[in-house]
Amino acid sequence: MKQLQLNKRIPTTTRKKITSWWHFCLFLVASLTMGAIIIDYGYIQHPYENEILENLYNNTWWIYCLSYLFSILTYWKQMSGKRIITTIVWGILLASIGISKFITLPPAYDWLGHRLLEVSVLGLFSFLLIARGIMRFINKKTNPALLMAIGFAMVIGLGTLLLLLPRSTHEGIILSAIDALFVSTSAVCVTGLTPIDVAQFFTLEGQLIIALLIQVGGLGIMTITSFFALFYMGGSALHSQFALRDLVGSDTFSSLLSTLVNILLFTFIIEGIGAFFIWLSIHNTLDMTWQQEVFCAFFHAVSAFCNAGFSNLEGNLGNPAVITGHNAFLWLISILVVLGGLGFPVLMNLKRTAGYYIGNWFKRTFKHKQPDKLSHLAQINTKIVLVTTAILLVGGTFLIAFLEWNDALKGMPVIDKITHSFFNAVSPRTAGFNTLSIAHFSLLSILLYMLLMWIGGGSQSTAGGIKVNTLAVMLANFVSMIKGRKHVVLFHREIADNSIKRASAVVIGSIVCILFFFVVLLVLEPHLSPLGLLFETLSAYSTVGASLDITAQLSNASKVVVTVLMFIGRVGFITLLMSFIKTDNQPKYRYPQDHIIIN
Repeated sequence: MKQLQLNKRIPTTTRKKITSWWHFCLFLVASLTMGAIIIDYGYIQHPYENEILENLYNNTWWIYCLSYLFSILTYWKQMSGKRIITTIVWGILLASIGISKFITLPPAYDWLGHRLLEVSVLGLFSFLLIARGIMRFINKKTNPALLMAIGFAMVIGLGTLLLLLPRSTHEGIILSAIDALFVSTSAVCVTGLTPIDVAQFFTLEGQLIIALLIQVGGLGIMTITSFFALFYMGGSALHSQFALRDLVGSDTFSSLLSTLVNILLFTFIIEGIGAFFIWLSIHNTLDMTWQQEVFCAFFHAVSAFCNAGFSNLEGNLGNPAVITGHNAFLWLISILVVLGGLGFPVLMNLKRTAGYYIGNWFKRTFKHKQPDKLSHLAQINTKIVLVTTAILLVGGTFLIAFLEWNDALKGMPVIDKITHSFFNAVSPRTAGFNTLSIAHFSLLSILLYMLLMWIGGGSQSTAGGIKVNTLAVMLANFVSMIKGRKHVVLFHREIADNSIKRASAVVIGSIVCILFFFVVLLVLEPHLSPLGLLFETLSAYSTVGASLDITAQLSNASKVVVTVLMFIGRVGFITLLMSFIKTDNQPKYRYPQDHIIIN
């Protein structure tokens, strides 16, 4: 009752201003705390610097406690179910790092006052507050495409700073800002191009940063922050739900949170299983400790599923230790790349289809009931991606084996030749791993590689390129035109005109963008091979990461150009243009229709 009377005394506008300023202050505190954690991690501090950081952590804890108590007093009547559980969890976490500030703990409970626990809890709180701040920004009706571009740019900037920290590189190595920016962009944009060798330059901490950047880039900054904001901090405005629904491919608003949960679950489960089997395949074969083997497996599982193409082995997967006798390892990497390139909507549709058949089998076997009948289990998007991917993989494997059997693959056992042929048919579809030097391939193989890079993987996947969905729609449109059909049809479904227009725009936009940046690189690097520069341009735009061994030879200006191109390729050229160009209002009238003479 007192709370209601207090709310009536304070005008609504004033209350909103106070709340907004409070949230803004919390956002600043969270950002400052994250910065302090980065400094704490990256540099070796002197005693007085440690004292400053400890005071900052202590003040942050008090501020978060006040915020926690304020939220309980304000919203305690509205709490139910999930919010009550999360509130209790946050309270326990805050108490676990605060109890040592008031009482002396027995030796058995010293871990409650440990600096690592304090930093971990404060870091988690800070991340969630930053996520809520981003969601509040989305609710201001910001252009989703522009917001996504800004989000990627911010993560790239943060990654650059982290890679420049002394603990990220081996002793005696000074990483230039340009190379740090290049590697950070390549990791966030899941490309894999790098002018330096990851294993030789970066420490375990630096490689872990690259793996985290790959994970964030593969999932998408919008997906991660939106999940935490929706799950832990309640719903969001209708405008942001529209934007997020389109980004993650959810069918309805009611399934938005479950879609985000499924995306994260799919990612972590597939990567976890992949890492386990990769560890089995390399165990006691690479002269590593078991800790190094586990991290190596984890790093490659994340890099493969996110189609990043980074490896923490010297020379990528062309390392002599894995080039022979590790076919299982190469097949596992290939499978993870393919799964990541299918796209989350396809994976969820496959999960639904598998659940349907397993459920019907269970009813027939154990309950002796008639199975449910459900038509159109597989969506047209799923059919397009699976069929097109299968054709490209089989065709690519056959052509590479045919073209390189007695050249790049010469001297290998037959099973190794088949493995490397399949691997090099999978890798250009935006993974970027390399077991063989592409520079030693024949011209026809390089052209095939470039075509596969340009096509890429499935829509709303971790892959790049124009996407197989776009290719299928364009080919269907071509066939419809040749056969004189009025409509474009795929798998007994008529394709919407908007999809055909978007596919055409994506193809034209990619060609224009690739040609423009190719000309720029030709001007900047006249001494390098034009074929190599075109390959590099396609690789960067399609976020592949393959190269004809010229990345390290690029000048700083060219590295900046390639960095921009990787960013455009990850965000999407059309998406980026739409974020800056205002959409025209649709007029209520139409102009007279006329025909243009074609051919």
